[in-house]
Parts: sequence; structure tokens; C-alpha cells
Amino acid sequence: MQEKFEQLQAKLRDIIDLGSAAGILGWDQNTYMPPAAAETRGHQMAIINRITHEWATSEEMGRLLDDLKPYAESLDPDSDEARMIKVAKHDYDIATRVSSEFVVEMSQVVTAAFSAWAEARAKSDFKIFEPLLEKVVDLNQRFAAFFPEVDHPYDALLDQFEPGMKTADVKAIFDGLRPQQVELIQAISEQPQVDDSFLHQPFDEKKQWEFGEEVITKFGYDWDRGRQDKAPHPFTMGVSIDDVRITTRVDPNFFNPMFFGTAHECGHALYNLGHARKYHRTLLSNGASLAVHESQSRMWENLVARSYPFWEHFYPRMQEIFPQMAGVSLDQFYKGINKVEPSLIRVEADEATYNLHIMLRLELEIALLEGKVLVKDLPEIWNAKIQEYLGLTPPNDALGVLQDVHWSYGNLGYFSTYALGNLVSAQLWEVIQKDIPDLDDQIRAGKFEGLLTWLREKIHVHGRKYEPQELVEKVTGSRIDPAAYVRYLKNKFGKIYNL
Repeated sequence: MQEKFEQLQAKLRDIIDLGSAAGILGWDQNTYMPPAAAETRGHQMAIINRITHEWATSEEMGRLLDDLKPYAESLDPDSDEARMIKVAKHDYDIATRVSSEFVVEMSQVVTAAFSAWAEARAKSDFKIFEPLLEKVVDLNQRFAAFFPEVDHPYDALLDQFEPGMKTADVKAIFDGLRPQQVELIQAISEQPQVDDSFLHQPFDEKKQWEFGEEVITKFGYDWDRGRQDKAPHPFTMGVSIDDVRITTRVDPNFFNPMFFGTAHECGHALYNLGHARKYHRTLLSNGASLAVHESQSRMWENLVARSYPFWEHFYPRMQEIFPQMAGVSLDQFYKGINKVEPSLIRVEADEATYNLHIMLRLELEIALLEGKVLVKDLPEIWNAKIQEYLGLTPPNDALGVLQDVHWSYGNLGYFSTYALGNLVSAQLWEVIQKDIPDLDDQIRAGKFEGLLTWLREKIHVHGRKYEPQELVEKVTGSRIDPAAYVRYLKNKFGKIYNL
């Protein structure tokens, strides 16, 4: 049986390598590809994805997995071999539901959709993106139909990003979380607002870039295995354990987007760089799920980079780089970067209101999938929902329905993982603080080795070996739960706003 297991691994390595090549093409499309190359890139992506799908669903792959079933059952269920076979079978069962023709069509549509989204966002004109988004929604409806046994069609989409999680589970978590966040936001709104005007002024773009790179170098980002580039919407591309690239964007008149976006993407990258070396070019060299991935990015962005101890170390350096901050005290700055105020842009939202952005998107995605909302009506419905959730009305499409890139990638089912990641980050943080009692002192001294080592040992090294709920429970003692996040928000903002 060991020989058959090696045969399986060899076939999977070929599939993984093809996926890595597609990843490079996707990274290039988002960073340096000339706009006119979109159609050709669509054909390139389609052929790679078609071949990958055909190999992944071949009869030989199916026979190998069938032959290895008794072998897997004879192993320790937590052994690497048993887990690899389990993950391979899970992926095979999903892939065999979908035709190669569908995979090719999806590849071509999303390549065109990204270019249309980028143009539509730049021109703030939803009509440019609308016909491609209609195709994306149709493709997702057709994908969900390949899984008639699910409780809700959205389960099929959600499972791609959060294995084992059901739509009903997410709704239940959000239903319990929403009133507590709304109550906190209401209490904050009744207090004097903090001033963050000093964050909205000219900040040299080159200096912003260099400061961000200086900070994530201290976090532990390995520049021999990574790089940072500009993109319309920040993302991380994990090509392999030795090639993990991040992107960001710079606002010359607002400090937050580049700095906290860079910290966020670095969190993703550190996770990808930390998978066990023995999993390289196997199915286990990946994140447990996007919620677990987001727990890492949101942790470095918020629990670390928006913390007071962090700025006790870095604020003098920031004032040195940006002399215009000389008259702003550390206390003023800390409160400013943590200001709670409903805003239009998800990626720039404060921690107290961020999850409301996610809940809105979940509601719209489910309605799109069910056919209760039509794509052509999205701008109007989006604006109405933003008003309902946050009391704001976008002045244009770029600040409204076009702000996120995810739908152009074909990714319906993704957004809830951001909020789930927030919850997991707080659950992990409570355990980390117990295991590293002097964590604040370490951060205050600009030392992040202890935190990164803990994350490496408890989360990163396992890669995709455990399902997300299983991993969270293994580390924290409970499944994904909002209680720790609510405690974190109330403690942090209670102090900032004197609640």
C-alpha cells in the first residue's frame, strides 16, 4: 500500500505544481499584466485549470483512492498519511461533481470579470461590470446545483472556503453577534468622538511603503521567500512554501490603508510560510480554511498593529519618518487609529463595525444565489442595505457595490470567513496571553519572535491537516464562538470611549 500512497502523492504533486503556475498567472494579472492581455490570459488560465481538473478527476485517481481506503482506515486517523488521503478524497469527491467544460467556462469568465471590475471601479460605473457579474452569479448557481444534497445551496459555496461549515451555522453565529455589536456601537456613539484628522493628510507614498516593509520585516516576513507589490485590491498569493507574495495599495492622503493593509496581508503570508516543510507540494501545505487564514491576518492587523504596546515601540519611529505627526501624542494617535465610526469601505472599517459589512455581504450573496436579488439591482439594494446597517449612503459605485474584488474572482461564499476570522483571532489571543504572560512587554520592545513561534507551533505548522473547527477546538478548547471577540471589543473600546 505504501507504493500506492507514493503514486497518489506523485499525481497530486503534478496537480499542485500546475496550480502554482496558475497562481503566478493570477498574481501577474493583478499586478503587472497589460490590460489588453486579459482575453489571452483567460485562455491560458482555462487550459491550465482544465488540465488540472482532468488529472484530479481521472479514473486512475479514483482507483488509487479506493485502493487506499482500507490502508487509511488502518492508520492512526491523526497521522499525516491518513489525513492526506482524507483531504484528497474530499477534494476528489467535489471535483468529480463538476465537468471540465464548467471549469474552463469559469476560468474564462472570471478572467474577463476581473478586468471589467477593475475598469468599472476606476470609472465608478457598475454597468461595465454588470454583464460579467451576471455570468459569475449564474456559474455559482450552477455550481451549487451540482450538490443537491446540501441543506441550502449556499452550503456548497461556503464549503469551498470553510470546510464543514453550514449556512445555518454562520447565520446562528451572526444572529448572536449582531445585537451585541450594535449595542456597543450605540454606546460609543453616545460618547464624545475621538479625533483622527491627523491621519487624513499627505503622507509620502515612498515613506509609507518603506515604513510598512520595515514593520513586517520585524514581524518575521521572509523577503527571500516573498515580495510586496501594488494591486487594486490587496491580496496574498501563496505560490509555494518558498514563494509567498503580498500586495497592498497606497493612499497618499490617508495613513491607514497601506499600513494596516500591509500588516493584514503579512499575517496571511506568515501563515503560508509556516506550514511544515514536510508538507511542501502536498495537499496539506495550505491553510485549514479561510476563517483560520483571516484569524492570522486580522490578528496581526488589529490585535497587534492597532494595540497600544505596538505603538509604544513604533510611534517614535513613525514621527521620525513623518515629521507632521510631531504634535500628535501617542494617546491621540492610538485613539485615532481605533476610532469607531460607520464607514463605507470594508477594508478600512474599524473593528467594532467591520463585521456589519460582512453580514451585509452574506445577506446579499444568499439572495443572489436564491435569485431573490438580480445583479442589475445590486447598486440600489447595496446602497439601501448600507443605509440600514450603517446609516450611510455611498456617493458612487466605487465606494459602494464595486469596492471588493471577490465577486470578480467568482468567489461567492467567501465573505463570512472574514468575520469568522475575527472571532477566531480573539479566541486564539486569549490562549496566547495565558501562554505568553509578558506578550505586551515583548510587543512593546518590538519583539515578535515569541508570538510568531507560538502561532507556528499551534496553527501554521499543521497546514490543512485539521478541519477548521477541529483545529480551533484543539487549540482553544471550543469551536468558533463570538464570546472572546465580544470581550475583546468591550474591553478595548470601553477604555478608549470611557464606557
